[in-house]
Amino acid sequence: MEYIVGSTSVERLKNKLREPAADIRYLLYRGYRRKGAIRFVSNHYRLAEEERHILTRLVFDPETASRRSNKKLACSRLKGCDIFIDGYNVLITMESVLHKETVWFADDGFLRDTRGIFKNHTNTATTYQAVDEMLTTLSVLAINSATILLDSQMSNSGKLAQFIRKRAAKCPFKTAVTTSKNVDFDLKQVGYRGVIATADSVIVDAVERATDLTACWMEQNGIVGENIGNGEKHTSITDIDRMNRICQ
Repeated sequence: MEYIVGSTSVERLKNKLREPAADIRYLLYRGYRRKGAIRFVSNHYRLAEEERHILTRLVFDPETASRRSNKKLACSRLKGCDIFIDGYNVLITMESVLHKETVWFADDGFLRDTRGIFKNHTNTATTYQAVDEMLTTLSVLAINSATILLDSQMSNSGKLAQFIRKRAAKCPFKTAVTTSKNVDFDLKQVGYRGVIATADSVIVDAVERATDLTACWMEQNGIVGENIGNGEKHTSITDIDRMNRICQ
């Protein structure tokens, strides 16, 4: 599985958004509120709604981007870890990649899609393929255990949980799959007991350690995400290793 998530039209979009993104970063650095800065710049460049949505998903002030990046544990450091997975966040992004839709690395280093289908998500053959890809990725990473949390309010979340349990039975790591009415809250309570696999900004801001499982899968399979540049140099993987953010 080797392909680039992108196209000529994506390159044009990246070129179009690069300057607005830089302007937004400048305003955020100067202390302007994020929502107002994105609206002001988007109006100035007469951007379409989809283009504004991409900027909202990807562009953050340098302090926020650096803080989140510092929490991010590299894929190579997950061996022996107990991973707590924001199930739908990971699977929906993987589905986007499997559909060969564009996914983006945001300023904070986390991968984001721009479909915005969370509330309307339904299980499809691609969902089940994403489950297998996720479990294979975890096996390659040689983790100790995976706790997968699914939002119970999502359509057929119980059936998806059953499917994951069945597929995970043959995995070389311990697995627990649960549905929850408040996945965000549950993940925020993990603390130093494990690493949180999510790209949800609210959750990343609240937890001690995070990782981007979809990005790990893409790395393993030679899949390349897109970006529109970032304004700051974030903490490197080597720096993170020095912080002893490893599970072995």
